[in-house]
Amino acid sequence: MKLAPEFQFSQGVLQDFVDCRRRFRLRYLEQLAWPAIVADPVLSRERRLRLGVQFHRLVQQHQLGLPQAQLSALAFDEDLQRWWQNYLAHGPVDLPAQRHPETALSATLGGVRLLAKYDLLAVHPGRRLVIVDWKTNQHRPQRAWLAKRLQTRVYRYVLARCGQHLNAGAPLDPAQLEMRYWFAEFPQQPECFAYDQAQFEEDEAYLSGLIETIQRLQVTDFSLTEEQRHCRYCAYRSLCERGVAAHVAQDDQVPDPQDTIELGLDLEQIDEIEF
Repeated sequence: MKLAPEFQFSQGVLQDFVDCRRRFRLRYLEQLAWPAIVADPVLSRERRLRLGVQFHRLVQQHQLGLPQAQLSALAFDEDLQRWWQNYLAHGPVDLPAQRHPETALSATLGGVRLLAKYDLLAVHPGRRLVIVDWKTNQHRPQRAWLAKRLQTRVYRYVLARCGQHLNAGAPLDPAQLEMRYWFAEFPQQPECFAYDQAQFEEDEAYLSGLIETIQRLQVTDFSLTEEQRHCRYCAYRSLCERGVAAHVAQDDQVPDPQDTIELGLDLEQIDEIEF
């Protein structure tokens, strides 16, 4: 059993493999529907995820130039209103003027496509490119955790490889790039990650090796993770005898809507949603 030739890798796909090879097998090779409730209370969790989607849509439309007053009227929920007001009051103000919201780029790596879908790319051609990722996490993740995430590595690498059309056609120096996580619940505490040539080369080697490992594995090689913390929100945990009840969603590291592929939720695969 192999991945389809047209299969596209993304940060969410690779994160699933790194977290648990069994989850990768069940989701992408066997394409199983999830048998377990993801988080408890279910309705509360689903509500927060959907509000996160609404928030991303509001920000996208604002970045495209739609009137603020018109968009504010669409912030119908108390949480959504708070996130939106936090964005208006404390959103990033030092970004380059050229804005590209909800932009997708892909690079060929190891003979396959590596896809990245960005919330916002802010560009000053020839000088600076900033990746902005809007997060609606209830708890603010630690910097060390964010630094290890495949999203941080994939997003910077793909932009450095494929962003020359945003840079007046000139090749990108990785040192021109910055990735910034902005938290709707913590608007004055963004987390920024610079980039450089050494990190670019390290990411290329790591991502190439990861994809090569996935391609050469047999189905029987997709073992169950020994890190049971990854099972807390996994939809397949009942198949692995790691529990059947919904887990109470209180972990500081619960991904926000952009990362729900890790939870086994579909919701149009929100981590790669196009509005």
